[in-house]
Amino acid sequence: MTEEQLREKLLEIRSLPGETETFEFKEAKSGYDFHKIGKYFSALSNEGNIKSKNEAWLIFGVRNKDREIVGSNYRAGNRPYLDSLKNEIGEKTTGRITFVEIFELTMPEGRVVMFQIPPAPQGIPVAWEGHYYGRDGESLRPLNIEELERIRNQAKRYDWSCEICPDATIDDLDSNAIQIARENFKKKNPRLLTEVDTWNDLTFLNRAYVTINSRITHAAILLLGKPESAHHIAPAVSQITWSLRDKDAVEKDYEHFYCPLLVAVDQVFAKIRNLKYRYLKFGTLFPEEVDQYEPLNIKEALSNCIAHQDYTLAGRITITEREDGYLTFVNLGSFLPGSINNVLHSDNPPSYYRNHFLAHAMWNLNMIDTVGGGIKRMFRLQSQRFFPLPDYDFSNNAVKAVLIGKLLDIEYARVLAQNPDLSLEEIVLLDMVQKKKEISDDDLKHLRKRGVIEGRKGKLHISAELAAITGQAVDYMRFKGVDNKFIRQSIIEHLEKFGRTKRSIFEKMLLNKLSDNLSEDQKKDKIRNILQDLKRKGKIINEGKFWTINPGNDFKA
Repeated sequence: MTEEQLREKLLEIRSLPGETETFEFKEAKSGYDFHKIGKYFSALSNEGNIKSKNEAWLIFGVRNKDREIVGSNYRAGNRPYLDSLKNEIGEKTTGRITFVEIFELTMPEGRVVMFQIPPAPQGIPVAWEGHYYGRDGESLRPLNIEELERIRNQAKRYDWSCEICPDATIDDLDSNAIQIARENFKKKNPRLLTEVDTWNDLTFLNRAYVTINSRITHAAILLLGKPESAHHIAPAVSQITWSLRDKDAVEKDYEHFYCPLLVAVDQVFAKIRNLKYRYLKFGTLFPEEVDQYEPLNIKEALSNCIAHQDYTLAGRITITEREDGYLTFVNLGSFLPGSINNVLHSDNPPSYYRNHFLAHAMWNLNMIDTVGGGIKRMFRLQSQRFFPLPDYDFSNNAVKAVLIGKLLDIEYARVLAQNPDLSLEEIVLLDMVQKKKEISDDDLKHLRKRGVIEGRKGKLHISAELAAITGQAVDYMRFKGVDNKFIRQSIIEHLEKFGRTKRSIFEKMLLNKLSDNLSEDQKKDKIRNILQDLKRKGKIINEGKFWTINPGNDFKA
């Protein structure tokens, strides 16, 4: 992490309302008991696993009571002595797990030491000197039985990606891919820039969690393997297929990409055309020119396919680009969070991943920016462009994500432009409305209260209030249509002026004035019903195929 990132992280942690199970402040002005550091390491690592965090922090030089920086001289002035703490902690913890990194940060108020602690590995609670520790708010305590078993039970979830390829060696990995991986790892860990260059390839791969004890894993073959080394993971398939189709789904071009997937992702990204899209933003005469697909969304969708593919199903990842503005990503396997709503409404990442080892390696190699928050970011980026939100389909034991690279409904875009305070949940509901999808009665009631929609369920459209604000009165009337009084008055006035008239004439006269939410048959039925209603009330007379005024009645609308 850069110094600026460390300062931001420290500010973020200090601004939290209280210590959590994954952050701990200590003054440690001159020193601190080594065994207590070990206990906190065990507790914070275990809590990081339980809370599904990427990291936990032990911070020296900050007073817990008021979060003021007081400065710490813990192992100050001797960086090698400070770094030796990694080995000292590792000697007494489960699996020799130790700090990810130890940072020194010089602040105006004094020196701060920040210990970055990894979460306990899936299925392996972290013990200090044979004892397991946890946290209860700010208090250090033994890890209880329920929490201990919760971590241990993770081992029962099969992780294909961490399996060892017994016959594979470092020679099965692509040297260029390893070099790219090193550079990406440095970007993720700038504090280790010099140190990384001193590691041999296997040391680097072990530290990046791509290999296990210098043995080649399935994840290593996927991300860094030579194309001819893919047989080591058979029957699993290391393949991404891109195809281009026209608006009628006729294939026009395609290409296959194989491991190393670390390199293939850039090749796939370059293959996607991602043309420019021009549209008039609300309130200006000048067109906005954007990429059809936000590059970060392409990266996120593709990374999700790789990280969450069920490789035991022996299928490939597919990306389909359509010329009419749709980009579809498909990977095999169920969607573990259950629904997109679960992801969007949750502040925490999923409790476990299908390929935890692979996802961790991808994070270390800078292939994914975050763990668990990417989909939510995709939705926000689409809404900021006023584009439709991503569509997801989880049928047939696969995950299909569709990015839409155009405006489907200008009204939806105007609603977002005029209502920047809309929550992500409200934007999702409006997106469902523009795509003519069903929403619940409670959600419908909420949107009506917000004044952004009206119309009956199944025939929703933009509200009159919002239409006035956004200058969409013409579009509003087109969707709302004229009322029954107007239709009755028009029929009577026409008969008074032109006399006997066929129903087909009334249809030609009125069809384009009725709501666009009605089909043509529904519009015709509406006209026929009003004619019959006028007849029952004695206002007009039917003479075969013709209608005429009843001279014995005066019509009042």
